[in-house]
Amino acid sequence: MIKVTDRERLGSPDSSQEDVSGLRASFSSLLRMKKMPIDRSEWESYFDESGHILKSQEFVSSQILERGLDPSVRSEAWKFLTGYYSWQTSCDERLTVESMRRKSYESLCNMYDKIQPLLETEHRDFMEVRNFIKSDVQRLYIKDAQGNTIVDKGQLEKILLLNYVCNVEAEYQQGFHEMLLLFRLLVEKEHEIYWLFQFFLQKTENSCILNIGVEKNLTMLKCLIGFMDPIFAKHLEGKGQVIQSLFPWFCLFFQRVFKSFDDVWRLWEVFLTGMPCRNFQVIVAYTMLRMVRDQILQEDISGDDIVMLCNNLIDLEANELISKACTTYELVMKYPEKVPQELQEFFGQPQ
Repeated sequence: MIKVTDRERLGSPDSSQEDVSGLRASFSSLLRMKKMPIDRSEWESYFDESGHILKSQEFVSSQILERGLDPSVRSEAWKFLTGYYSWQTSCDERLTVESMRRKSYESLCNMYDKIQPLLETEHRDFMEVRNFIKSDVQRLYIKDAQGNTIVDKGQLEKILLLNYVCNVEAEYQQGFHEMLLLFRLLVEKEHEIYWLFQFFLQKTENSCILNIGVEKNLTMLKCLIGFMDPIFAKHLEGKGQVIQSLFPWFCLFFQRVFKSFDDVWRLWEVFLTGMPCRNFQVIVAYTMLRMVRDQILQEDISGDDIVMLCNNLIDLEANELISKACTTYELVMKYPEKVPQELQEFFGQPQ
């Protein structure tokens, strides 16, 4: 796995019950205990000779939350986390699924080739989106430290266009090109890139999609601030549309707040586990706001300057942010009877 920084870019069923019992300890306490990520040897120990998983999905997810994944297993593990593979499949069954995914992608490509002339002549939006995609992708920096090109931009353009044509809900929004790059660096086969991106959006309930998940996240964030910190909430209300201006955090799923892609993958795989709660991205955003809370209150800075201050939260460390966010979540859970209706989803199960 090539590591690219943003600066370069611009057990048995019975034993599993015992494993899960260890989850009674708080998430934040577990995260404060420095542990090595799940490596290839440990990952393989989770499966029997036929490829069936020996551990429970809850156990594996909790280990990913606490420790993360080594780059050597991330691409395979993400196929389970996104739903590309079912957790209940064997090796042979996964080979069949792999073939099915490839053939389905090829069918989509053939369909697109047939309707492309009609899209070009009858749908002005298609031409505009195609130009947007081309412009966005061309701005990506896709070379390693030695100056070697590591990604085919034409491939990224093709996948993004296909996503736009086939995914009515997601369509295309600026920032998708940056997200897709991370999937291309995670896996190489074109059908894998496409499907992992599709399943990622579905698994995270389109949380990074404008007018769907992003709007919902911002509403929940505003409500969470009011519930956890009324003084801070009242102060922000007097500064204009500050919370609404934080939409880039959600649109790129915090991609720009980290120095390396490894940190981005680390946070995203936590989102995919559904732990410690549904809509954990809102807890993460609130945790980041807490980092600048005192400065905002003490200096009484303007709304635009608050947004700029938030946008300057960069080079964060994923493990530290996840740990702090888990602590925030535990604080919310201390008062379940007082949590407003708008935040009840924190108690629900992820889809």
